[in-house]
Amino acid sequence: HDLEVDTGVRCVVMKGAGDNFMAGGDIKSFSNLVDAEPDKIRNTFINRIHDLHPIMFAMRRMPKPIVASVEGAAAGAGVSVALAADLVIADEKAFFTLAYCRIGTSPDGSSSFHLPRAVGIKKAMEIALLGDRFTAQEAKDMGMINFVAPAGTLDKETRDLAIRLAEGPTHVYGNTKKLFYASLESEFETQLQMEAEMFSDCAKRNDFQEGIAAFIDKRKPDFKGN
Repeated sequence: HDLEVDTGVRCVVMKGAGDNFMAGGDIKSFSNLVDAEPDKIRNTFINRIHDLHPIMFAMRRMPKPIVASVEGAAAGAGVSVALAADLVIADEKAFFTLAYCRIGTSPDGSSSFHLPRAVGIKKAMEIALLGDRFTAQEAKDMGMINFVAPAGTLDKETRDLAIRLAEGPTHVYGNTKKLFYASLESEFETQLQMEAEMFSDCAKRNDFQEGIAAFIDKRKPDFKGN
């Protein structure tokens, strides 16, 4: 939430704290609940899953681009979090698996929303129902991620991408996010009206003036993010 409102931050990078992006839920902690009363099981998991939702909402609202930088495993909710980012770059040795079916449950963390929209309903069904593991290149070929970094270059490639985005017209990126995510639910007429509103909002800002001047002067624009 701090990143969301900090105007000094113009790009956000999400990484795992260790050797993996996110290896999914704590299965050992789940085992402590399996013998509990059904109502306790339900209430516990409802609360746990809802605890993740503010992160999903914040990522969607974030008025600046979010890059997921994936190393090692992205499993279960790790796939969900990566899919919720605006762009995803992965080490070529990284791997992905939705894996929920392998522990006898259905997906959470917004993957049921994002995955069918990224790869199509049939491919999403295959990924979810079979629970297979697939490589970063396979994820890119399916449309789940954007870039695959050669082994050992993920940090550099991520940084280069983040800097490129951070030097861009941040407010424009925020409006573009609003447009694209709204398009998943909007009617045609509503979307076109929103396009007009977003364009006009950008046109009254400093980065639009700079972009026009740079185009005319045939130079690289120096965007300030506002």
